[in-house]
Amino acid sequence: MTRRTWLWILGLSAFALFIVLGIIDRTMSDTAGPGIVGFELAGSEDRANEILADWGSDGHDAALASLWIDFPYLVLYGAFYALAVAALRDSAVRRGWTRLASIGSTVIAFPIAAAIADALENVGLLLALGGHGGNAAPLLATVFAITKFILIFLTLAYFLAFLARLITARASTA
Repeated sequence: MTRRTWLWILGLSAFALFIVLGIIDRTMSDTAGPGIVGFELAGSEDRANEILADWGSDGHDAALASLWIDFPYLVLYGAFYALAVAALRDSAVRRGWTRLASIGSTVIAFPIAAAIADALENVGLLLALGGHGGNAAPLLATVFAITKFILIFLTLAYFLAFLARLITARASTA
């Protein structure tokens, strides 16, 4: 299969799971507590316990389902973003945009590292949901969540930088 085909398969699959995760997150938000991102950023056992108390058993069950579904989702988005960066990097090489190509060679690792951080974050959150890990589990989950968000942001910034370069190149030839 071609890279383009894989991008479509991974992108549509990740989008489908993103929708499912959004529906599940609504269950947690409907309990008067924060959604899963609030739990990811709890940072302490006390705050995690407050969130779990706000959620009640329905929110707890929804968070558990969300975290387990997030494992295949993180594989999908990590692979999708890595392939997308590779495609943009290769396009930059063909266009002679050496700086953008060079940056892409580094950025390609970011979505993979983000997915790994996401998996480690999920482990910490699953421990916190089960009442294990004390203060360390939610704290480490928060550190890994922030790491994930930064890496995804930097990946998306690369996409925007490529788009901006493409727009300026087309404007200069028009």
